[in-house]
Amino acid sequence: MDIFDKITKHMGPLGQHQKWSHGYFSFPKLEGEIAPHMQFNGKEHLVWSLNNYLGLANHPEVRKADEEAAAKFGMAYPMGARMMSGNSKYHEQLEQELAEFVGKPDAFLLNFGYQGMVSIIDTLVDRNDVVVYDAESHACIVDGLRLHMGKRFVYKHNDVDSARKQLERATKLVEETGGGILLITEGVFGMSGAQGKLKELIELKKEFTFRILVDDAHGFGTMGKTGAGTHEAQDCIEDIDVYFSTFAKSMAGIGAFVASTVDITNFLRYNMRSQTFAKALPMPMVIGLLKRLELLKTKPELKDKLWEIAMALQKGLRERGLDLGITDTVVTPVFLKGELSDATAITYDLRENYGIFCSIVIFPVIPKGLIELRLIPTAVHTLEDVQRTLDAFSEVAEKLESGYYKENQFAAV
Repeated sequence: MDIFDKITKHMGPLGQHQKWSHGYFSFPKLEGEIAPHMQFNGKEHLVWSLNNYLGLANHPEVRKADEEAAAKFGMAYPMGARMMSGNSKYHEQLEQELAEFVGKPDAFLLNFGYQGMVSIIDTLVDRNDVVVYDAESHACIVDGLRLHMGKRFVYKHNDVDSARKQLERATKLVEETGGGILLITEGVFGMSGAQGKLKELIELKKEFTFRILVDDAHGFGTMGKTGAGTHEAQDCIEDIDVYFSTFAKSMAGIGAFVASTVDITNFLRYNMRSQTFAKALPMPMVIGLLKRLELLKTKPELKDKLWEIAMALQKGLRERGLDLGITDTVVTPVFLKGELSDATAITYDLRENYGIFCSIVIFPVIPKGLIELRLIPTAVHTLEDVQRTLDAFSEVAEKLESGYYKENQFAAV
């Protein structure tokens, strides 16, 4: 079979819908300043889909730092990979400040979050090692595991007893291979909003020998007294062996970092092929990230406002009988029962008739028969935004219950 023929006949679980979904449900275009209110499809919408948790994307100090750094250095500086010719004192300063903030001896900058996690896994473990990981791990973790040439065992989501059983299996196996065990979880699971059970998983070190890697993309900046992350919130900073987060969420930027001991961080620094052979992060972004980190540390009112909005939103949704699952973070999922046709009709109704833009999540990201409307609150939303959303979701829930969306199915945009 010709490889292109095979592809066109099987476009994938999401790609099969692209002919009618592209530009509206998938690859939509939000226009205007990054803010709670933006333009979509020619009309203003209240937006709950931007991972701009602390509102730093358009913070005046951030915009000024970005602008001045771009004017001074341009977007090309520094040229080359960091190991060869692309290093700078600003890259190293950012690493030092990040390490100190998250409570680790050293940190290493990564060009992208997704690629970073893939490469961390690929670098840390070899064919003799075994990886134990949560069943609802982010796609970047799953793709990293696809590169792993050794065994991997999955445990039920946030189920410590299941993790124990998989660690038992892994322990028996590494006794034969001579390898080690890496356990991977998330600090905050981005779809459900649930915190990973870090302290309980760490307790398993009393029974087994393993190291723990935490992906805290949604926890960094939002969790803990200072915003250092979920490991701070759960009072287990020292017990996390490898800490990872992205700049694409609370920092409203591009890139990521990994933090650990000096030896492990240097091992990653000198062995991560995706970084060794990739151009360094541009100087304007690095200097802009230094300003973002400064604001994260010195303006706790940003995190406080984020939580005020998130709690008001979640409390109101629950009072209206909506299912938010088990979230105990600012991530706010709303779960509804229905099929793809219901999901598209609900999303279309929210956007066209209520002016509310939120992300729609369907199978294969979540189980069949469920629809998730994922709301991401930020520090720049208002309580008026919350009230408008609560009123809209109340009406949408009533319509779904009455069968309105079955009778008024979305056809095409």
